[in-house]
Amino acid sequence: MKKLTATPSMLLMMFMAFAIVTTTGCKGKKEVEEPKPAGEVLINEYCSGAKYMSDSEAFRASATGESMSRETAKKIARSNAESRLARSIGVTIQVVTDNYVNSTKFNNKEEATNTFNELARATIDEELRGAVVICEELTQKPDQNYVSYIAIELSGDELARAYSERLSNDERIKAEYNYEKFKETFEKEMERIGNEQ
Repeated sequence: MKKLTATPSMLLMMFMAFAIVTTTGCKGKKEVEEPKPAGEVLINEYCSGAKYMSDSEAFRASATGESMSRETAKKIARSNAESRLARSIGVTIQVVTDNYVNSTKFNNKEEATNTFNELARATIDEELRGAVVICEELTQKPDQNYVSYIAIELSGDELARAYSERLSNDERIKAEYNYEKFKETFEKEMERIGNEQ
């Protein structure tokens, strides 16, 4: 039986084979960088994106404000965010109202809808003061203007509770108002909003 002995050339070849295998095996895939469109600059917009959108739990809105004064920029951003939040809530409440009134036995559906909408506006105006800031950033541009970015949210449950309280105390619809039916209608609409995200 012959004994195999490694010659220097065999050792060199084995070392090179090992080196090739380990270096090629360890290389990660190169990420292909997509070419950027000519003349376009990527803008980082703070306090925006999916996590700052309304869902089944809360209404949310983002906005910006710009001014030479930092406090004015913040006030403009807050005002713009509240305006967007109010519109979003208003649309949702309108859908809930229409669905709720149409599914009940109110004698005069048009009058009931008007009452619901009137109470919704008052509730939204009052509840907006309780909107919570969930993101706030402040930047300054080269021209020294401040840009304020803000995102606010308002709990869907808190809004529904406040709105329902107003509805149950209103003499025009009190007799025919059903909290459980209203809550069910509201929750269905909030779930639909959450599913859209």
